[in-house]
This record gives sequence, structure tokens and C-alpha cells, in this order.
Amino acid sequence: MAVSGLSREVVTDGRFWARIGRDVGATAAATAAGAGAGWAMWNYLNAQAATARTVIPHRTDNAPDGDGVYHPDGSVTRYTRDAHVDLFLAVFGDSTAAGLGVDSADETPGVQVARRVAAATGKTVRYANKAIVGATSKGLAAQIDAMFIARERPDVAIILIGANDVTSRNGIRASARRLGEAVRLLVGGGAKVVVGTCPDFGVITAIPQPLRTVLRQWGLRLAAAQRSAVRGAGGHPVPLADLLAAEFRAKSEYMLSPDQYHPSAAGYALAADILLPPVLDAIGEWGSAPLPEPPEESAAVEEPKAVTGLRRLLRPA
Repeated sequence: MAVSGLSREVVTDGRFWARIGRDVGATAAATAAGAGAGWAMWNYLNAQAATARTVIPHRTDNAPDGDGVYHPDGSVTRYTRDAHVDLFLAVFGDSTAAGLGVDSADETPGVQVARRVAAATGKTVRYANKAIVGATSKGLAAQIDAMFIARERPDVAIILIGANDVTSRNGIRASARRLGEAVRLLVGGGAKVVVGTCPDFGVITAIPQPLRTVLRQWGLRLAAAQRSAVRGAGGHPVPLADLLAAEFRAKSEYMLSPDQYHPSAAGYALAADILLPPVLDAIGEWGSAPLPEPPEESAAVEEPKAVTGLRRLLRPA
């Protein structure tokens, strides 16, 4: 689905749902077994997009700004050039990285990770959020370059990206490649990089079926491609779709914000808990214990019969 310096635009509005309904529906019409079945599916998915369009609002607000220095005792101070810090943590990506959907900076995922790292290590952590609401993988390099131009180099970076690549219908291989290039850029600048891959659209019940499953399948394929690209570039991928889906499905009213699309404070807290071990491991603070193994969640895909015939449409591009 954080935040300084550039204007932010949210794509979860009526234009997105109209585009998804039109484009996926048109592809279904072109590839279905018969003309009648094709146009029926086109109309069906357009109706699903229209329903989602009336439920999920057009967000124009920004996420809370939590940039600052986080201390082991829980206090936070403003960052200045002469401030003493032990570790510089930066976050890049989209509205989920930004923490859109919550009311205070302390509830955003980056701040929650920064506070946990400071408490767990006793280190003073500078935190900066460079993510942009509405960003896709196409914008990652610009976020990183802007930080490098300012002569800043994070020690550890977290990237959360992928949802808007799905909603923008960006090619899976191209999106994963761009993510890999961003990771390589950060690694080349001396950062340890942890990437939360594309989340699970299946938990967003405001998106009706079968459109929800169409998007879910697309997102899972993107997440798999992202995982390979991140590893190849020297980063650590974290499969958020696998690790978050069960909790979000079981408690969607608690884990999602009022817009029914972005996580709530509780949802972001769960994400921070999941991101913390690989972040600590990346900076040499995890210890000798093995990292938690992710569950095989994405293999169990809810798939209505109406969607079965569309699975071939979502093969990685």
C-alpha cells in the first residue's frame, strides 16, 4: 500500500477500480472459451470494481510524521546533525511503509520497528521515513537517490512495496527487477536491507469476489518474484502475505483501519513484530537462535469457481 519532501497521491480511488475492472475484464473477455462467457465475465468483474469503488474511499491525507531519534528509555528527540546516534534506520516504499491509516506517528510501522530496535539493543536509533503514499516500484530509486543526494546513508533500510504495482497492473517481472535494483542500490551504499513483499489482497473483504481473488493471485505471484529479486540483490525478503494473512482474516475489523484497505495500529504492530527479527539479524543483534520460519499460508488460496478460469491470466509477466 510515510513521509517527507514530496507530494503524495493515493491510488485507491474510483479510477483504480474502474481500471482494474476494465482491464482484467477485457482480458477475460479476450481469452474466455466463448464470446458469451467472455462478456459475462467482463460485466461481472466491472460490477465488482464498481462495488469496491463505493466502499473504499479516496485518501488524500498523509501518514503521521515520526522522523526523529528514538532512545532505549522510550523517549524521542528531534534529529540534528550533531545528535549522537548508534544506528540509522530508514524506511522506503508506499502508503503501507508510510503508515497511512493510523492517527499518530507511534502507530506507524517504521516507528514501531525503531522503538523495538532501540529497546532490544540499547542503541540510540535515528529513524527517517522516505516512503511516499501511492508509490510503486517505479518510484523506489528516486526515494533512495533523494536520500543519497542529501549525503545520508542508512545503516539498515526497510522497504514495503508491491500493492500499488498490482493495482497499477505493472508487470510482475519488471516490478520485481526494479525492487532488486533498489535493494542493490542501498546495499551498495552500505545498508542492510529488509523487504516486506507484496501483502495479501485476500484479507481486504471490501473488495468483492471474484475480483479479490484475482488481485490476491496477482499479488502472490508478485511476492514470489520479489523474494527472488531481493535475495539476488543481497537483501532479506519477509513474506508479509504468508505471515500476516491468518491474523488479518481472523480479525479484519481489528487489523484494518476505517478505510478497510490500510492496516490499523494493531495491524502495523503485527507487521513490526514480524519485521523485527530480520532487522535485528541484519545488524548482528539477533544472536545465535534461528530466525522464525514463515508458515505456508499462501498455498491455501481461497478460490471461488468463478475465478478458477482466470488463474492463467495472472501468470508472471
